[in-house]
Amino acid sequence: MEKDEQVYRGKISFINYEKQFATIDYLHNTKQKSVNFKTNAADSGKKPHQFKLNDSVSFQLRLSDRGDKMTAYNVKFIHNEAVDLLIQKSAIENRFAGYLKIVDGKFFVKEVESYVLFPIQLSKWEKEPVETAANVAISFKLINIDKPNSIAAELFSHNYTAEYKKALQHFDKKIDIEAVVARVSPHAVYLNLFGEKMQAKLSVTEAEKETIKEGDIIPVNIVHLTSNRVVVKRVTA
Repeated sequence: MEKDEQVYRGKISFINYEKQFATIDYLHNTKQKSVNFKTNAADSGKKPHQFKLNDSVSFQLRLSDRGDKMTAYNVKFIHNEAVDLLIQKSAIENRFAGYLKIVDGKFFVKEVESYVLFPIQLSKWEKEPVETAANVAISFKLINIDKPNSIAAELFSHNYTAEYKKALQHFDKKIDIEAVVARVSPHAVYLNLFGEKMQAKLSVTEAEKETIKEGDIIPVNIVHLTSNRVVVKRVTA
């Protein structure tokens, strides 16, 4: 039997993120069985899913490439009871404890009770944790909880870049910034605020744009600042 058209249901009992494979436990004809699958397989669904421990999934079976055993394919995420419970808890208090983990060069946090791994989402101007922080206890909250394929963790402790810290000071104290024009596009002017690592878009009229060129100095004020967005306004005499 090279391919089985039957659709099975099971639960992920093991994941090796580095080698990108996982094990599904399922019941067939009253017998408990297990089968492996590649988590990065193209047929695991059109929209990428970060498979987690205890995910309930549907799948089909076929012979492995070596032809010596069955493997799962067309693996589709159904739900995860542990994640569902954490989402319910987040509605009351969105604060959890976990440990930093490094998987395939990327940072994740493992929730202490469920052992579920969530990818860490950093802001545009936030530094990654250092590798020595792996396995360190840390607090986090869940974000994107309305999108099962995009649920991530945001740490409560942030290590922002020097540029963001400067921007925060200038925003709080309403200090003017001598911004440098980095690029002039057909629709806007792009400014470097504190070097090239923090850029803002300045809306200008067509007449104003004609007089602006790359390298010009334009005094601006920050009128809106979040960890992912900065909005500036030109300072006028």
